[in-house]
Amino acid sequence: MHFFSEALASSGHLSILVSIVFNILISVLGVIPSAFITAANITVFGFQEGLIVSYLGEIIGAAVSFWIYRKGIQSLQPKFTRNRWIMRLQKSQGFPAFWMILLLRLLPFVPSGVINLAAALSKTSILIFFVATSIGKMPALLIEAYSVNQVLKASNEGKIFLVLLLLIMAVLYYVKRNKNTDL
Repeated sequence: MHFFSEALASSGHLSILVSIVFNILISVLGVIPSAFITAANITVFGFQEGLIVSYLGEIIGAAVSFWIYRKGIQSLQPKFTRNRWIMRLQKSQGFPAFWMILLLRLLPFVPSGVINLAAALSKTSILIFFVATSIGKMPALLIEAYSVNQVLKASNEGKIFLVLLLLIMAVLYYVKRNKNTDL
């Protein structure tokens, strides 16, 4: 996060554009959580302005990654997930695709990159994708921005506790997942 904050702060009047470019890169890569750039936006621009910049960056990033995925990866037709909603999205178009994209955007644990890729591999139009993404990203981003803002305001002890809690949860998830695959 510090890298993003410094890059934005040193960009002067281009800082909003730099933030949007970071969001596009994060969206295209699909593996880096956007919470880092959201935290930097809130730190540099304040909560409300940072939220607006993050929202614009996320929807523009989603649209750009959709377009790139559609142009470059569609011919490969990867089987990247077995989630039934993602698989249904790949086969959908029109109004059903709109609702699936919207609902998937509202779920906090579905990575944005997976939704972008599945939608790009589907028959949905970029307009339907963009509208559903624009609507669905707002509640998810509000929750993310509020959470990030609370972490930024937390004491050092609170941050250490949160990191330890997340590490314990990750270890428990890893152990449970490996235990289920060994059966």
